[in-house]
Amino acid sequence: MLTAIRATELLFALSLLIQTLEYLRLGKYTSEAGFWSWQLQRADIPNAPMRAVLDVLFKPKVHQLHLVLRLLAAVVLAVQGVSLPWIVFLFVGNLLILVRWRGAFNGGSDFFTLVVLTGLLISQVVGAFGHEQLGWQACFWYIAIQAVTSYFMSGAVKLLRPEWRNGAAMTIFLNGAIYGPLSATHPLRNKWLATLGAWGFIVWEILFPLSLLDPRLAAVFCALAAVFHFMVFWFFGLNRFFWAWLCSFPAIIWCSAQFGARLH
Repeated sequence: MLTAIRATELLFALSLLIQTLEYLRLGKYTSEAGFWSWQLQRADIPNAPMRAVLDVLFKPKVHQLHLVLRLLAAVVLAVQGVSLPWIVFLFVGNLLILVRWRGAFNGGSDFFTLVVLTGLLISQVVGAFGHEQLGWQACFWYIAIQAVTSYFMSGAVKLLRPEWRNGAAMTIFLNGAIYGPLSATHPLRNKWLATLGAWGFIVWEILFPLSLLDPRLAAVFCALAAVFHFMVFWFFGLNRFFWAWLCSFPAIIWCSAQFGARLH
């Protein structure tokens, strides 16, 4: 368990560092003169007292201070490990960032960042009552179930879509990627190869729950997931997905070892 805990802490700290540095780089765009100014977005908050509180928290200098403290918290997480005060700060701060970006800045990576934060918060709250091991068990199972379910649902949705079943989705998405549109001679212009690739993703995602049966299976599924997320980063520039989802792998492998041991 200690290895899984430390791996989760280090991977999540790295993911937070990357995210926060990206937010800091957007400073000029989130300033009062920027096109992501809070003065424009505040109209989305109907409650006047809440809007007044957020007006203070989302002042450019206050928001920048929050991000700097978030960087510090990520470093502390990497060096010293998780603790209740810092994880509460990160959890509440992450909710504020989601509000600032109208619910999501980067879709699925924001979702999974919140999942891991929630799992870590569970571990610390339960641990504060003297049940440290139980807290980490709950943390890992929460993260693993969220991850496995997400992969399965993603595959199930693809299976229901005819453009995925016939392979057209592969070409459609890659035509809109960083290096798109695909050249006339690109291999994925070949219908059978695109269909094979699409079905490879569908089968891998739908079968992902099997990863919980054995840690060796979990390692294989997680390795395929790492390749998949790296491809998403390479072709679409979504680097956050790669790091955010990697944070779930220690939990998945640990849970598979526990569940597999019970089966045997």
